[in-house]
Amino acid sequence: MKTRESGMPDEKMWDTFFDPDTILDSLGIKNLTGNIADFGCGYGTFTIPAAKRTKGKVYALDIEKEMVQITQEKAKQSGLNNVVAIQKDFMTGGTGLADSSCDIVLLFNILHAENPLNILVESKRILTSGGAVAIIHWIPDPTTPRGPPMSIRPHPEEIQNWLKEAGYKLKNTIIPLPPYHYGLLGKKTD
Repeated sequence: MKTRESGMPDEKMWDTFFDPDTILDSLGIKNLTGNIADFGCGYGTFTIPAAKRTKGKVYALDIEKEMVQITQEKAKQSGLNNVVAIQKDFMTGGTGLADSSCDIVLLFNILHAENPLNILVESKRILTSGGAVAIIHWIPDPTTPRGPPMSIRPHPEEIQNWLKEAGYKLKNTIIPLPPYHYGLLGKKTD
């Protein structure tokens, strides 16, 4: 099941919306040893930089075969052998990853899905105790050049409530990621 409003723009345009290294730094994703899961990896925009920041594996999941192939090719071109790109409908069937197998889960621009709580519950299942879910989403501003319609675009407070409902402890407040995004972190405590 694809997320609502899930069409991706071309890669050249997509890349203008993010500074992946700054975003990963702001979320504390650097110098890691454990595994990372990237739900909805798309063009590998965050998968590739994340793979350079961990000694563990990065599981790059996407429903689109083309996105998985692009991410695999980028990993190969970058000389990265720790990226495992998987075509998977994790929205309906879960990730297929083992319980407690990842230290970080990336949920970037995906929580406008019809059942965001299910995504957070699956994230928590695969996280190690003390692991973190890192979230970014488009700011609730209709003038952003992209992003889901305002009617389904989650506000930071909504995501905070979903994190609490899924059993996460909020690690901090809302992280500004200008010009178009904000970030949140949730910690698995059990």
